[in-house]
Amino acid sequence: MTDNQTARWMQVSAKEPAADGVVLVTLTDPDGGTVARWEPGAHLDLVLGEVTRQYSLCGDPDDTSSLTVGVLREPNGRGGSAYVHDKLEVGDLVEVGGPRNHFALGEAPAYLFVAGGIGITPLRPMLRHVDAKSTPWQLLYGGRTRASMAFADDLSAAHPDRVHLRPQDEYGILDLAGALDSAAPGTAVYCCGPEPLLQAIESACRERDHVTLHVERFAPKDVGDTEDGAFEVELGRTGGVVEVAENESIIDALQRRGIGVDFSCREGTCGTCEVAVLGGTPDHRDSVLSDDEQAANDAMMICVSRSCTPRLVLDL
Repeated sequence: MTDNQTARWMQVSAKEPAADGVVLVTLTDPDGGTVARWEPGAHLDLVLGEVTRQYSLCGDPDDTSSLTVGVLREPNGRGGSAYVHDKLEVGDLVEVGGPRNHFALGEAPAYLFVAGGIGITPLRPMLRHVDAKSTPWQLLYGGRTRASMAFADDLSAAHPDRVHLRPQDEYGILDLAGALDSAAPGTAVYCCGPEPLLQAIESACRERDHVTLHVERFAPKDVGDTEDGAFEVELGRTGGVVEVAENESIIDALQRRGIGVDFSCREGTCGTCEVAVLGGTPDHRDSVLSDDEQAANDAMMICVSRSCTPRLVLDL
């Protein structure tokens, strides 16, 4: 997070295991106040030592006393999950940004939720929301083992006819084709999990026009070979032009000129640095905007995306 980004301190009021390698962290206002409102699909930015990481909210949006995130220990991660698991203790203060939501739940006649491992966290509040509205829904939930799947027993017990648990060591890979083919026309598919799952369901949904897919990524997707030539950014609100050098991000170019902007992940996954595009054509390299949203070219993530035209005009 940048110096000019509004953040606040919250206190860890509970930390408890949710599955093998998964802990739930509950955060409250240290002065006993209410917490920020949020909608299903939202995430928080947590400043953990030297890194800032994003974790999906998995509690009850109607609970104004606390915020809860689920954190999977990533053995090959960059330190955020290890910090949560090994260093974060009840009573600690944590700098928090958000909530932010780039995985919002839209209206649909029916829903198919597909979770892979810790990908269940943003889907859990969605299940509660659509179930309260008596909207038809199904959950296909996979993981390495049953013991590694957070909330699995509770979800299955509460909705035995809707929740389909498919641990990989018992069932193999998820039957995405079968689940999609069984979905009613107009079904909205919400999927979160590891990249292989997201790529598989994106491929499967391209072949089926009776469903609409929405995904959330925890890591940046592969955008293939790219060229990072120089271009200009015109500041549409404040005036002036900033030169973005080869292999320099827009954020770095702006900071070099003393222009502060909000950012967090620097990977194109959190959405913090989204800026409206007033002119020019962005070279989208983020993992937040949908294909349709990218094609509209009216917004971009300036931490990773660049320009297809010599100049971009941004709402800065």
